[in-house]
Amino acid sequence: MKVLWLCNIMLPVVAEHLGLEASNKEGWLSGLSSVILERKKNNDIELAVAFPVGENQDGYEEIISVGGSPLHCYGFYEDTRHPENYDVALEARLLRITEAFEPDVIHCYGTEYPHTLAMCKAYPHKERILISIQGLVSVYANTYFANLDEKTVASKTFRDWLKQDSLVQQQEKFAARGQLEVLSVKLAGNVTGRTAWDKHYTGEWHPGVRYFHMNETLRSNFYGENPEELWNPDTCERHSIFLSQGNYPIKGLHYMLLALPEIRKVYPDVKVYVAGDDIVSYKSWKDAIKISAYGRYLRRIIKENSLEKQVVFLGRLNAEQMKKAYLQAGLFVCPSTIENSPNSLGEAMILGVPCVSADVGGITSMFVDGQDGILYRGFRTAQNSFDNVCDEKKSSEEQLKKNVESLKNAVLAMWSDEMQMRRYSDNARKHAKITHNPEGNYRKMVEIYAEISS
Repeated sequence: MKVLWLCNIMLPVVAEHLGLEASNKEGWLSGLSSVILERKKNNDIELAVAFPVGENQDGYEEIISVGGSPLHCYGFYEDTRHPENYDVALEARLLRITEAFEPDVIHCYGTEYPHTLAMCKAYPHKERILISIQGLVSVYANTYFANLDEKTVASKTFRDWLKQDSLVQQQEKFAARGQLEVLSVKLAGNVTGRTAWDKHYTGEWHPGVRYFHMNETLRSNFYGENPEELWNPDTCERHSIFLSQGNYPIKGLHYMLLALPEIRKVYPDVKVYVAGDDIVSYKSWKDAIKISAYGRYLRRIIKENSLEKQVVFLGRLNAEQMKKAYLQAGLFVCPSTIENSPNSLGEAMILGVPCVSADVGGITSMFVDGQDGILYRGFRTAQNSFDNVCDEKKSSEEQLKKNVESLKNAVLAMWSDEMQMRRYSDNARKHAKITHNPEGNYRKMVEIYAEISS
């Protein structure tokens, strides 16, 4: 059985072979591909990967050896800096790859980039195309402004003007990408998802699509069993909160910062650590011209509430550095306005880090309130809540206050009862070990491939 993966990134093993810097994104793909290749004799899968490359590498084709098995590699040019623009030339590039490899199954990872739609348009056998739903940018676009005030939404900094990337323009780009995404799902014969939320939307867009449930496998370094590889309340920084990212509004960093002053009244030593670039920095003229409207808004919250010593940006972290940040934290918080089933929450759960999350999107399919941790009422609209539980009658300002209050109460509740927090930690880890079980997920994937190719 010949399976072609269409990926958003070059796999690290390919980058290493070419002497290029490997991406930290989607690291779980490396582990999954390694298992497939190592077990080639049992699964009878001949694997190929296609991925975006620079214009000068378009048409790259090579077979490399991984674990003693061949991995077919194909590079195609795509302008990944502007994924909102559809380039019809992608169709011919991807069709050439399918003609060279002749796959029985094409597995497209994600719908965020135009190459998925190009593959769905170019390849004639739609019944052999499988799309893995990661996020759904068309739905994300509907929540992009995340209770920001109108003045902030309309504002532009020098950076925003130079890059043509204001908050309004960012939302418009998400909406444009979302249109391509919906078309992809309408064309594909099969999708695989993992939440009631993604099943609802893909079924709404394409009622005839075959939906396969399959959970995701996390990055391999998060599966340790030794005590030092698991969260320990006695060695962590007790009143610290870790967020996996916060560089754009739907990740909800502003909710966390707005809740922080009230949390600090109870826990004066509280700190918030955020993975990713320091988007509020204003230490030099270079910082000043690079700051975005959202970064400036966050900076204003920090300054007005004297939170400079409470908020720390950790920079870009690799998998091991992320793991260390989780284990150091007293609490992981996911304050997003929308998510499908975030791997960051899964990583926190499998390490046993106590978790607080907004009850949005597909999170309830992977995280049980009152068992795995605490869910609080997040941002809800008719456009992002398939269960029709929303706050449309409230003004944006009222919604913001309510969401911030709910987040604050959830954090305080978690830290007020240490025994319960420890129970949450144990339960979440047990749950995540089932959801993110590498062996079970691998077997399910092979079963799906066999069913599609038969």
